[in-house]
Amino acid sequence: MSEESRDSNEEMEEVEEAAEEEAVEERVYTIPLSRAFIVPRKERAPKAIRIIRDFIYRHMKAESIRISNEVNELIWKRGIEKPPRKLRVVAVKDKEGTVTVKLIEG
Repeated sequence: MSEESRDSNEEMEEVEEAAEEEAVEERVYTIPLSRAFIVPRKERAPKAIRIIRDFIYRHMKAESIRISNEVNELIWKRGIEKPPRKLRVVAVKDKEGTVTVKLIEG
């Protein structure tokens, strides 16, 4: 392994550690999305996103909410008509009160 790649790996680890230090609160949630199926078929995936935002806002008292790309892709994976029935996520709150919603790994 060259020195440049080792240096970049060390920098990436430092950035990840700094991001972990900024986290004030981290919680794991299973968000039920069954209410998304009450609306018409062509509105279900957008409704699921709104349900996620409302759930996180209610449980984490967030000032702003960021939904990760992986969560968004999972909601839209089977199209607008068939979002998942429930979703398991990690919500991480930072010092500014911003909550980031990520998928659980594994």
